[in-house]
Amino acid sequence: MATNHSLEAHGLRKRYGSTQALDGFELSVRAGSVHGVLGPNGAGKSTAVKGLTTLIDLDGGQAVVAGHDVARHPARVRRSIGLVGQNPAVDEVITGAENLIMFGRLYGLDRRAAVARSAELLEQFDLTEAGGRPVSTYSGGMRRQLDIAAGLILTPAVLFLDEPTTGLDPRARNEVWTQVREIAAQGTTVLLTTQYLDEADQLASMISVMNHGRVVANDTPEALKRQLGGDRVVITLFRPEQLAPVAAALERSTGRAPELDAEARTITVEAGGAGAAVLADCVRALDATGTEAEDVVLRRPTLDEVFLSLTDREVAR
Repeated sequence: MATNHSLEAHGLRKRYGSTQALDGFELSVRAGSVHGVLGPNGAGKSTAVKGLTTLIDLDGGQAVVAGHDVARHPARVRRSIGLVGQNPAVDEVITGAENLIMFGRLYGLDRRAAVARSAELLEQFDLTEAGGRPVSTYSGGMRRQLDIAAGLILTPAVLFLDEPTTGLDPRARNEVWTQVREIAAQGTTVLLTTQYLDEADQLASMISVMNHGRVVANDTPEALKRQLGGDRVVITLFRPEQLAPVAAALERSTGRAPELDAEARTITVEAGGAGAAVLADCVRALDATGTEAEDVVLRRPTLDEVFLSLTDREVAR
């Protein structure tokens, strides 16, 4: 398997009774990157993480994590990874510092090393002041940060984050995002599963979209968006009767046939990869006709649209 990848999976399969949770799952994650895995509920994301982190036995396929074969050398894999699952692993009764010390001892550090590592991680996650308080007094975002810190006790080669910001408010999510970026910048490979498409767009350099236990698309966020046909200019007018004459002027100016929506009072001009140029043509056409628009916006495809397109296509098969 390629040495520039921290994680490779080929043909992974896992069945629970009549449910095929993984059905030929394929994945390659470049070392030092943040790789996002998207998918609807039941797509197999968490099963894939459990298989790659040795928490469950796979029925078939091959996986190598941090240079170690998952099936043949599970102990080596466990020593090379960190895992932050969907459910908090920290103890709410004891303090944040005591939690990290406990995890350090479980990972095999002696007490002095565990105390030192706890202090380092509390500082890294801006939790030093809160480190002496019981975790029950922490906000949701602070608990999640402590969870991630616990996954970094041994500075893992690969960190698995399984839907790390589920249930957090926007401020707490942004704090977690900052930490994920810093972790990757320090050289740790991050595999991020999430249902939040903006999260994957913000953090991941590559994204794999899962459905029905397999990867149905794998590319950069921008490349996935381009699959839907590129940019478009959307013009909203004040009155429906303006639509026809303005559309005609736009077609003359851009050489593209616009799409009209009388109910929404919008005109959409497909721009492909020439969004800025077509936007300028549209503005000139509006000026030439003396039309004041309510709104003119250059829209690029979103990951939400990519996700819906890919998963709907799978359902239709």
